[in-house]
Amino acid sequence: MARGIIYCMTTIVPGLVKIGKTGTDNFDQRMYGLKHNGYNNVTGLKRKFAIEVDEYDEKEALLHEIFSKSNVGNTELFAIDVDLVVQLLSSFDGKQIYPKTMTKEEVFNEATDERTANVNSVNKYTVPDGEYYLYENNRKYGTIQAKMKVMDNKFIVLKGSSCLPCDRKDMPILRKTATVKNNILQENVKCNSPSVAGWIVLGTNNNGWFRWKNADGCPLDIYRVDNNN
Repeated sequence: MARGIIYCMTTIVPGLVKIGKTGTDNFDQRMYGLKHNGYNNVTGLKRKFAIEVDEYDEKEALLHEIFSKSNVGNTELFAIDVDLVVQLLSSFDGKQIYPKTMTKEEVFNEATDERTANVNSVNKYTVPDGEYYLYENNRKYGTIQAKMKVMDNKFIVLKGSSCLPCDRKDMPILRKTATVKNNILQENVKCNSPSVAGWIVLGTNNNGWFRWKNADGCPLDIYRVDNNN
């Protein structure tokens, strides 16, 4: 019974996910290669979740079959919600390899929350594409300034934004894995809701619909109109 690692990765293309497998002793090397060299002319690959399981060849093949309608050009790339993939993988019986800072249950719950927020956002609320801002005066760290770009109802916290330090155990995985140096975000971080985007900056629970504002100083909440009515 072959044992190996099944992983999923996000890419530079929003909504495009790589689902692959590798040997138990080759994971870090495989991740390094994909991160720096890309895959099938797609770059910006970042690890999202990985689990070591028995019969990994068969399980990877099953995943590819499940998502076959979303397959891109007979590759290991799929136009699919990465949080759905994480939900499935974290349900497998096996040893979680990545992320190392969360349990499988925590990963599953966060992926579920992200999918719920994304569905609600897409189905009910449409925030106009553009740039939005978050300003906070913190007694210890001074003025916090952050910029977010909204594109196709995705909330992208932009590189160069201020980020408050955070060591909370319940922080979202996107905040845990974000590259922050000297309280400055070093890369764009794509989120499925403004509150998760707020976590990146504030390092704590928040209502992003009120914290993020447009150029006129109005909160995102003004766009929360139910399109079904």
